[in-house]
Order: sequence, then structure tokens, then C-alpha cells
Amino acid sequence: MKWIAAVVLLAIGAGAALAWKSDSPTVATSDIQIAAARPQQARVRRETRPTLDPARFVGKAAVTHQIAREIPDTLDQLYCYCQCDKSIGHKSLLSCYTDGHAAT
Repeated sequence: MKWIAAVVLLAIGAGAALAWKSDSPTVATSDIQIAAARPQQARVRRETRPTLDPARFVGKAAVTHQIAREIPDTLDQLYCYCQCDKSIGHKSLLSCYTDGHAAT
């Protein structure tokens, strides 16, 4: 009798697992391929001024200005937490590297 009960419980558990698996959402491979094939839209920068020349600075300031020159699109998407957007009209973190504010 215990053996029959164990088999019944096992069958119920397997059935529940299969039912749960079939209800879970799946992403078709074709959907992934379509998403990967979509062209990325070009993003327009908010800050259009060039960054200052890193040669004007020494030490960490020179390093950070060089990095800003290498990844301007990334910095243009970041908010500067010193609130320079309110006090001196900056548009993004990239703005700090266009006027010397980042070195102060």
C-alpha cells in the first residue's frame, strides 16, 4: 500500500512540474535574433563642447580628463552629483570636463 501511495505522489509531482514548466513564459530564438538585428539608434549628446586637453593638468586630474576624452558618450549620460546643472548650467557629467570644473 505504501508503495502505491509513493508512486501516486511521484506521478502527481511529475505532472505538476510538467504543468508548471509548460506555463512558464519562454522566449523564442527568433525573437532574440530579431532584437539583435535591430540597429541601435544614435543618441544625440546633450553636451557638445569638446573636453579640455589632458596635457593642461597633472596627476589624477590629467588621468580623468584623458578618460573623459575617451568615453564622452558615457559621461554625457551621467548626472553630476555636485548639482552643477543648477549652479553653472551644466548638462551632464561630461560638462565638468569641458570647462575645468572637474579639476577643482
